[in-house]
Amino acid sequence: MSSGQIETGLSNEAVNIHRALASLQEELEAIDYYHQRVDLSDDESLKAILAHNRDDEMEHAMMLLEWLRRAMPGFDVQMRKFLFTSGPILSLARADKPQPANGSGLGLGNLK
Repeated sequence: MSSGQIETGLSNEAVNIHRALASLQEELEAIDYYHQRVDLSDDESLKAILAHNRDDEMEHAMMLLEWLRRAMPGFDVQMRKFLFTSGPILSLARADKPQPANGSGLGLGNLK
């Protein structure tokens, strides 16, 4: 272990995934901050610059999502299910889950 490195017990893969997820979170927060500032700005020149910066953060977020898709197969599965579709999003989530016959919504069936 090199100096300054903390032993976590995590594999290198898990550490790298954590780094990507933390970076993605930071990019999404930056998108939110810039988007709010664009919305509030009354100076068109500043608004254009802030929108440009926001869009750069979107690019960074998508690069991280693509890295995560390649590194974690579960991301690929979920992206293929939800992205670039046009139907109701929630119906896509429910499409592969069995629905209860009694309409209870809990999937517990008859408990009597």
